[in-house]
Amino acid sequence: MNRQKGVSVFVMMIIMAVLILCAVIGLKVGPVYLEYMQIKKALVGIAESGELRSGSVNDVRKAFDRRAQVDSITEISSSDLEISKEGGDLVIAFAYPKKVPLFGNVSLLFDFAGSSKK
Repeated sequence: MNRQKGVSVFVMMIIMAVLILCAVIGLKVGPVYLEYMQIKKALVGIAESGELRSGSVNDVRKAFDRRAQVDSITEISSSDLEISKEGGDLVIAFAYPKKVPLFGNVSLLFDFAGSSKK
C-alpha cells in the first residue's frame, strides 16, 4: 500500500483558525499594553525630573496633563493619580481597569496598576 503523508486540508484549516484567533487577540491587546507602558514612562519621567522634587500636588498633575496630551494618553487623567512622598522621593501611583472586547460577547478584562517607583 502506498499511503500519502502530509497535512490534510481539515488540519490546515484548524491551524489557520488558531493563527487568526491569536492575531486578533494580539492586535486588540497590544495597544492596551502600549498605553500602559506610556503611562508608566510618563510617571517615572515626572518623578525623576528635578523641577518637581519640591513641587506641589497640583504641579505634578499639570505635568502629567502636559505629558498625557503629547503622548495621547486617554485612559487616565491627572485626577486619577495618587501622589505621595516616600523617603524624600516623589511617588506617583495609578490603577485602572480596561475591558477589551474580542468578538460577540467575549471580552478580556485587565487590571493595570503601577507607580513611578522602580
